[in-house]
Amino acid sequence: MVLQEMKLLIDADFIVYKCCAASEDEIDWGDDVITVVSKFSEAYRAVERDIKKITSEFMDSEPVLFFSDSKNFRKKIYPDYKGHRNRKKPCGYRRVISELDKTYKVIRLPELEADDAMGIYATFEPGNVIVSPDKDMRQIPGKLYDLKEIVTITEKEGMRWHLIQTMAGDQTDGYSGVPGIGVKRAVDLLEKDGYTWDTVVKAFKSKELDEDTALMNARLAKILQHTDYDAAERRVIPWHPTATSH
Repeated sequence: MVLQEMKLLIDADFIVYKCCAASEDEIDWGDDVITVVSKFSEAYRAVERDIKKITSEFMDSEPVLFFSDSKNFRKKIYPDYKGHRNRKKPCGYRRVISELDKTYKVIRLPELEADDAMGIYATFEPGNVIVSPDKDMRQIPGKLYDLKEIVTITEKEGMRWHLIQTMAGDQTDGYSGVPGIGVKRAVDLLEKDGYTWDTVVKAFKSKELDEDTALMNARLAKILQHTDYDAAERRVIPWHPTATSH
């Protein structure tokens, strides 16, 4: 029997963004002219250091780097999704990714965020470890390293976290969930009334929001798994409230 070598599925978007932003500098030429400059080699070395630090925690397991596509399918669901994130990518961002592609396995799927690509890969080939500080990844069953600790997420826990995020929303991503309900309140309601779609809809209706609004938030919150994506057609399969945990 051939054992599959464990891979580290790394959300490299945030690593490259952070390292490139830290390598930027400003030159003030006076006369109302300021230019932003960056040293590519410095940014690239910083990215490699971060990757090697992660892999060293797992006996140098093979890293697979995931990046978001420039287009995002969620904008078809809600045009204002991440609409407040207008800052351009830091200097060297795309060049660093191109260079990483020469050494590492780099994955970017059309119209998907890195989170979705990791979720699809992790559920299609179980046994690997997702590496991401993003709480959204707690929807995906399997092992997650959040850069502090390794946790194992069951399928039921992942389904429950999706319902929690649907209700709590995510201000960073620009969808509100149920107004006035955060993660703690969402957990309280779901624990009390059951981790069901009916509980979610009831919470939205309590704020005079209909089920269509609840469904939109659920689809924005949902991190894709391999069953949510038609690889042949490169098409997202819309989430429906039939596979919820109780």
